[in-house]
Amino acid sequence: MPEAIFCGPKTVDQCVSITAEMLASSEDAVIATRVTTEQGLELAELGPTLVASNTMVWNPRPVTGRRATILAGGTSDLPVVDECRLTLTAMGHSVTAITDVGVAGLHRLLEVIDDLDDAEVLVAVAGMEGALATVLAGLVTQPLIAVPTSVGYGSAFEGQTAMASMMASCAPGIAVVGIDNGYGAACAAHRILAMFARHTPRGDN
Repeated sequence: MPEAIFCGPKTVDQCVSITAEMLASSEDAVIATRVTTEQGLELAELGPTLVASNTMVWNPRPVTGRRATILAGGTSDLPVVDECRLTLTAMGHSVTAITDVGVAGLHRLLEVIDDLDDAEVLVAVAGMEGALATVLAGLVTQPLIAVPTSVGYGSAFEGQTAMASMMASCAPGIAVVGIDNGYGAACAAHRILAMFARHTPRGDN
């Protein structure tokens, strides 16, 4: 599992120096998360990257064929979705992201349920009351990781309500990471997919 650079609180020079050192010392994937606009402009000078929202990736691993699907309640959750998606991509997994399937438009989730069959692990990203994870867990059999986001009105309490709701879900077996932690969700999903890779020949499932 490649180490990530948490850029947000660092200076531009620190981010560039750390990233350049990691790129020079290894050919493995390098992941930078919570990148500011100013940091991103300088980091882009280090060479070809994958960029989405505030996440950047260099040297993604070859695609292994292991499959993950990320589902998001709304487009407001996209920065967290992108953090998760690019981290999984960096680790060599095939990733599909499906947005705007929150419970406010439940019919949209039901329309894509059959499309989830090929995924070996699912990630549910949602703010407000975080109900997407519970609904999804009642419909699928795959391992499910829930990510509460800080999106929502007053009583959402910057993600606290979604996190508590996901952790208290009546659908058993949901793993919950911290608020807005798309990177952590991706790392948990990677561990599950790596287990599949050890026990199942590539392309046989």
